Amino acid sequence: MQIGRVAFIDLLRGWAILVMIETHVFNAMILPALRETAWSRALDFINGLVAPSFLFVSGFVFIISMQRKIEDMRTLGPLFWKQIGRIGLIWVVAYGLHLPAFSYQRLAAGVSETSWLKFFQVDILHCIVAGWLFLLCSFLMIRSEAFLRRWLTASGVLFVAIAPLIWEIDFLGLLPAPLAAYLNGKHYSLFPIFPWVGFMLAGGVTALYYLSIVRRSGAKDFIRRITVYGVVLIVVCSLLLQIPIQLEFLSSSIRANPLFFFVRLGMVLLLATGCWLYSEHRDVTRSFVIDASRESFLIYVVHLLVIYGDFWSDKSIAKLYGKTFSPLECMLAALAFLITMVLTAKSWGWVKRRSKTAARGVSWAVAAIIAAVFFIR
Repeated sequence: MQIGRVAFIDLLRGWAILVMIETHVFNAMILPALRETAWSRALDFINGLVAPSFLFVSGFVFIISMQRKIEDMRTLGPLFWKQIGRIGLIWVVAYGLHLPAFSYQRLAAGVSETSWLKFFQVDILHCIVAGWLFLLCSFLMIRSEAFLRRWLTASGVLFVAIAPLIWEIDFLGLLPAPLAAYLNGKHYSLFPIFPWVGFMLAGGVTALYYLSIVRRSGAKDFIRRITVYGVVLIVVCSLLLQIPIQLEFLSSSIRANPLFFFVRLGMVLLLATGCWLYSEHRDVTRSFVIDASRESFLIYVVHLLVIYGDFWSDKSIAKLYGKTFSPLECMLAALAFLITMVLTAKSWGWVKRRSKTAARGVSWAVAAIIAAVFFIR
C-alpha cells in the first residue's frame, strides 16, 4: 500500500516555517538588552524547536516520497535524476544565500578569508542536502524495510553520539574549508551534520515505522507510540542532563550534547502528536499553514533575502534596523512578514496549479535575472 501526503506532517512543517520567520525577525531586530529577560529566554526555547522540527519533517517526507517511486529510482530512471536535480538546486541556493558579495566583480577583486569561511558555513539547507543524499543512498542500496530501519537508527545514533568528540576537533587544518564546515560549529556553521543530520534520520526512521504501523494497525497506534517515545525521551534525558559530568576530550557545547538532542527530539515527536490531533478534528487542507508548508523552500529563501539581503545601498534591513526594535515592534514586523510570506505562498501555489509550464517559465526567468544582476552588478 502506497501512502500519499501525510496531513499532520505537512502541518508540522508549515508551523515550523512560520515560526522560523518570527525567529529570524526577533533575532535580527530585538534590542540586545532584552535578550536576557525571562520572556525572551522562553521565546528562545520555543524557537529552538524550529530547526529540529524542520529537519525531522524533511527526513520524514523524503522517505514517504521515496516509497512511491523507489523502483524507478533504483533503475536510475527520470525520477532519480529529477531528485538529484532538486537536491543540487537546493545545494546551490544554500551557498548562494551566503555569498560574501552578490557581485562577480567584487568577488573577483578579492574578499577576506573570514568572508570565505562565512560563505562555506553549513546552514539548514546544506544539512538537508547532506541528509537527503544519505537517505537516498541508503534507500537505493537497502531493499529490506526492516534492515533499512535498523541502519538509519544506528546511523542516527552514531551521528549524535560522536558529536561531542567531533566538535572538539578543528578540522580546518586537516580538511579543505568547505568540507570542514560540514563537521562541526568551530567556524560559523550553525547546522553541521554532527549532530543535526540525526534529526533527519530520526524523521526517516519515524516515517518507516509510520508506513509499517499504519498498514498493520492504523494511525492511532502509531501516534500512541511516538507520544510515549517522546515523553520518555524528554523525562529521561532531562534528568540525565542534571548530572554534572564533563569529560575533557569532549565538547561542552550544548548544541553537541546528545542528551540535549534527544530532549528536543522528544519534543518534536510531541509536536507531531499535537498536529495529528488537530488534523483529526479540523479540515486542514485549506489552511494557510498548509499553503506555507507546500511552499516552505520558497518562503525560506525569500524571507532570508528580504531580512538579510544587501539591497538597500549595500545594506540589509537587518543592518539598517537590527537590534533596535522593542518587543511590540518585533511582533508587528514578524506579523507583517508572516502575512506577506503566506500571500506569496498562496500566489505561487495558484500559479503552479493553473499552469506548470507558466510556473516553470517564471522560475527560469527569475533565475536568469538573478544571474544577470550577479554578473553585471
